[in-house]
Amino acid sequence: MKTNSTENKEENILIGERIREIRENMELTQNKFSEMIDISEVFLGQIERGERSLSLKTLKKIISCTGCSADYILFGKLENNDEVSKINRILNSCSANLKTYMYELITSSFKYLKGLK
Repeated sequence: MKTNSTENKEENILIGERIREIRENMELTQNKFSEMIDISEVFLGQIERGERSLSLKTLKKIISCTGCSADYILFGKLENNDEVSKINRILNSCSANLKTYMYELITSSFKYLKGLK
């Protein structure tokens, strides 16, 4: 039988692996990602290795910056709208001007494709 301490350690490792995967998919260094979520690079490394637990505050910042769901980060459950999550991750790493451009591009593409039907 696993103890709570062992279960928590295993959960921290899995959560850390998912956070590392998200960060790497966004092509961000630990330094850049830690700045985005307002924690130290050392602390981010500890979270990614499962050595430390993340706080609710840090979890919220990760969700806000990446567009990933808490269900995925905490439990590994993917959302049904995985494409939307991928688009959110891209947009969250863009400047305000680039987000505006991307919005206009998507809107124009949508209108054009809708007209083809």
